[in-house]
Amino acid sequence: MSPRILVTGAGAVCGAGKSPEQIWEAVVSGRSAAAPIRQWDASTWPVPLAAEIPDFDPRVLVEDRKLHKLIRRSDLFGLYAAGRAIEDAGLLAARERLDPAALEIFNDRCGVYAGSGGGNYQNQYEFFPLLSTAKGDLAVFGRELSATVNPMFLLRSLPNNVLCHIGIRYGLKGPNACVTNHAVGGALALFEAALAVRAGEADRAVAVGHEAPIEPEAVLYYHRVGLLSREAVRPFDVDRDGTLFGEGAGALVFETAEAAGARGAKVLGEFLGAGSASEGENLLGLRKDGDGLARAITLALEDAGLGPSAVGLIVAHGNGTRASDASESAAIRQVFGAEPPPVTAFKWAIGHLLAASGALEAVLGVLAAGRGVVPGVPTLRRLDPACAPLPVSPKPQEPVSDVVLILSRGFAGLNVALLFRGLAAPIS
Repeated sequence: MSPRILVTGAGAVCGAGKSPEQIWEAVVSGRSAAAPIRQWDASTWPVPLAAEIPDFDPRVLVEDRKLHKLIRRSDLFGLYAAGRAIEDAGLLAARERLDPAALEIFNDRCGVYAGSGGGNYQNQYEFFPLLSTAKGDLAVFGRELSATVNPMFLLRSLPNNVLCHIGIRYGLKGPNACVTNHAVGGALALFEAALAVRAGEADRAVAVGHEAPIEPEAVLYYHRVGLLSREAVRPFDVDRDGTLFGEGAGALVFETAEAAGARGAKVLGEFLGAGSASEGENLLGLRKDGDGLARAITLALEDAGLGPSAVGLIVAHGNGTRASDASESAAIRQVFGAEPPPVTAFKWAIGHLLAASGALEAVLGVLAAGRGVVPGVPTLRRLDPACAPLPVSPKPQEPVSDVVLILSRGFAGLNVALLFRGLAAPIS
């Protein structure tokens, strides 16, 4: 039999707060982090809003100032959330009690998995002045490149920076992977980490998804393809008109029940299963019947050995775009029938964090299942008939069990479903 995989630590940061508890409080209180963009003057832009992290200070997130020269804004979020999850799990304190031989084994059996979007336009920005000056002359561009572009450019732009620096900072030497797969990157990092621990490749693993998509080019391009809203994220609402960007990271620590029990770890929840499927249509298109997402959910249920009736609540992708919400509703009805469990979504409060969304929403989903609350979606005014019947409400609901299903979607028809069991209170 496969070992039980427990969740023993969590960390998160986004526009709504710098800890899972702060973000949870914002969500259940009905507070959205969406506000005017501050990183540049977007007051005249067609999309002037996003869920930025207020009072952004790199030193608050990562104390090592030398490291700030080598990593991006997104990496700061990932390192912070992963570090908080490691601390929350008590891994550092557990290592202090070990002799040198046991410590080496402990570190070798700790895995690291990171998910990022991999498409950060700011990596190109310092090239722009030189491109203008060179006026198409590649000889001029090549001659002046080293004097114009920061020599740390390559190191700063590596998509696996978070993965590397977590391992370096904490001495974690076990299996590792960096997933760069658009908006499902974080969810897939959790997926891979949990399965690695289940397969016996590691005793424990930290998994993190991070992203910082609030930048001029990303906002412009997503607006031009009709994906961004001017006002608010209204999942499943008849008047929804798109999503808004957020930024941040979410992280979980997975551990076998045996390893967690041996060190007396507290337990936040349990990983039950996961599934992933692609619709294989095109870059932006989605099947109206939600086929790919429905198959991902079915695979997750089969992986967990559960039937649809065991699911107590669903954390929907709920990005507020017309096609995604409608096809997501169709997928839920396809699997759960006419009476699915209560549904909620979090992007109305935290924005769409792309690769970080699935990871951060999993953190909040485990809390929701454990606390017996399905947070409401305050921006929902009138359910779109195209999404009905769907038990989503602007007010809190009660879950029908302690099992939560988290859904994550990305470009090119990518779909991930994660299943967790929440605990009413952490147990040690």
